[in-house]
Amino acid sequence: MLVPLAVNGSTEQHQAPTADDTILVQQPLAGVGGGETIREISQATPFSMVALTGNDLSGTAARVRAKRPDGSWGAWYHAHNMHPNTNGTTATGPHGTDPVFVGSTTSVQIAVIRPSDAPVTVAPTETGLDAGRELGYVPANTEWSIAQNLSAVLITPPQSPVDTQWTPPTATLGPGQPPNIISRAQWGAGTSMRCGGPSYGDGIRAAVVHHTATGNDYAPQDSAAIIRSIYAYHTMTLGWCDIAYNALVDKYGQVFEGRAGGITKDVLGSHTGGFNRDVWGVSLIGDFEEDPPTDIMVKTAGRLLGWRMSLDRVNPLSTVQLKSAGGQHTVVPGGNSVTLPEIFAHRDVGNTECPGRAAYAALDEIRLLAAGFDRPPDVMEALRGGAILDRWEADGGPVSPLGLPTSPEAFGQGGTRYATFERGAVYWSPPTGAQPLTGAIYEAWASLGYEVGVLGLPTSGEIAEPEWIVQNFQHGTLNFDRHTRNVVRVIDGVTLLMPPTPLDGPPTQLERFSPVRPIS
Repeated sequence: MLVPLAVNGSTEQHQAPTADDTILVQQPLAGVGGGETIREISQATPFSMVALTGNDLSGTAARVRAKRPDGSWGAWYHAHNMHPNTNGTTATGPHGTDPVFVGSTTSVQIAVIRPSDAPVTVAPTETGLDAGRELGYVPANTEWSIAQNLSAVLITPPQSPVDTQWTPPTATLGPGQPPNIISRAQWGAGTSMRCGGPSYGDGIRAAVVHHTATGNDYAPQDSAAIIRSIYAYHTMTLGWCDIAYNALVDKYGQVFEGRAGGITKDVLGSHTGGFNRDVWGVSLIGDFEEDPPTDIMVKTAGRLLGWRMSLDRVNPLSTVQLKSAGGQHTVVPGGNSVTLPEIFAHRDVGNTECPGRAAYAALDEIRLLAAGFDRPPDVMEALRGGAILDRWEADGGPVSPLGLPTSPEAFGQGGTRYATFERGAVYWSPPTGAQPLTGAIYEAWASLGYEVGVLGLPTSGEIAEPEWIVQNFQHGTLNFDRHTRNVVRVIDGVTLLMPPTPLDGPPTQLERFSPVRPIS
């Protein structure tokens, strides 16, 4: 019985399988011309990931679907073309798509769409065919080039007992605490496939978000195997020296160390053409063009980036100017500088849709979570969907005069709800809506008794006048004198100068606290 070789050409058994034991099998696609061609490809032993490779994939699109155990076909998944950057090194392999996770199967259909004038693909050389006849399959390794016009690569990652031992995390972590990061040794990176040592920059200046485009129908126990497959494919098939990304996050909130060299160091990746230097790359495991990333994936990615960027004192809500190294995989010419958010997307600088339309829409939330990773993580989520958060975001969100939220919504007098922020609060009620309060006006209003005081609730935000800042309330106004910095109260036409706020701030209402239940 013939046994396919592992990618390192060794049948040596390991106590804990690693990426070294991944099996990649090439299936040449001969006779594929212009237009759409659908081919069914089978293998006697199960595989779980499929990619398309060729010496030129320009204008080529591909979809993959797997045969289910009952003989029916699953959904189609797009295989997106990859856009690597090798940082000046020469990749030894062909161009390729991202590998698509299809679950355990023995048969797939691949739909290939090529330009109408594309030449018909040819079969591999006789040398390659001879190897295939001897082994019963064509191995995808560095001894036989996989760039034979057009080929499918069937990937079988080894299964490790450790895959079933990882418990998906929750979103509840202490302020400033990074998410648990599964190391290369834990997910089974192995040692044989990496070439050379890591390269380092001068410090992280920004971060970029990707997606693996590998599909979303995977279980928590599949994630490590998917990463082992990506690693083997990047190194053994595409000829890169390591996995491209610095870290990866799955839809269950698991975080995996990516490129070797140290998760806390500025390791140069190969993830973003023209912009790999001093840019930390994190990839969301899945395809997020249509499907949005899960809540815990977004929360975890935000916390991971907040932690990592804090090590280099980078503000996730700021912008950065980066100079392009150029190359065919970026839209920014080499030597040109571009101003980007500190956390940007691959599509912002590359000729790609990565990380997909749905993940791109989540970037603002990821940035916000990154900025607040050292704060209680449930505050923002607790405010989600309410009028208070909507008003805060409309006024500028984290760059508004209020700053970041410091509490979830709480109940005030009657139907009032409020939330506190770094530099103020937002109060809401059905008749008044959500209104912000900051600075001296907020302190003066608080000293009068908050919403149960003589002024009642605010009915507007601050109104800037040349000499005054005015805010309207249910029963009057508060007016801040820009020259004297005093606050004047006006009720029923009667003007009263407010006393200065005590150094220890305005009094706190006792009714804001829940009464102590008597001991029965």
